[in-house]
Amino acid sequence: MSGTPGRPLSPELSEQLLSVAVDILAEEGWGRLNSDRVAARARAGKAGIYRRWPTMAALARHAVGRFRLVSLPEDGGSLRADLVSLAAAWSRPLDREERAVASIVGAARHEEQLRAGLDDALVRPLAAVVAELGERSAARGAPIPPGRLALLGSVLQAFWWQRYTAAGDGAMSVEAVERVVDDVLLPAAAPGCASRRPAPATV
Repeated sequence: MSGTPGRPLSPELSEQLLSVAVDILAEEGWGRLNSDRVAARARAGKAGIYRRWPTMAALARHAVGRFRLVSLPEDGGSLRADLVSLAAAWSRPLDREERAVASIVGAARHEEQLRAGLDDALVRPLAAVVAELGERSAARGAPIPPGRLALLGSVLQAFWWQRYTAAGDGAMSVEAVERVVDDVLLPAAAPGCASRRPAPATV
């Protein structure tokens, strides 16, 4: 938030404006985020918006940049278990925050403020999680070379972007998530690493 000289900015109104912006992004998309709609929904004046954010891109950056779309999974005892837990989010439909993020992915290619919001919400948190998974694996006696860890991070990020840009609600089946882990993520991190996917039942 930039703010301008004058009366102190109301934190309550700021939160209300941010919440309204997220609602508009999630329900209607980036193309519908404008000061008229935000002011009408928040029952606030447009001057109050522009005292805080000079552009709608700045407002969107602040709104989505507070999200943390990736969280560190509990230690599952193996890299595979950690990756399955991390990727479990892909089996759920996009939530409100994710729909808001999905609405700006395309526009972020041309708008620096939006890219910065996506970096805060996804790129940096994911990089931190991947680094922690690498440390866990090393502590178990299976260090991942830096190049391979970077590749794992890139592949994970690509799947997250795919989740936000694919048609539908973004959800994959649990079986599909596990196939991605076994056939894509584990080989990216550790070529030749045998997965522990249960063998199909025989009759």
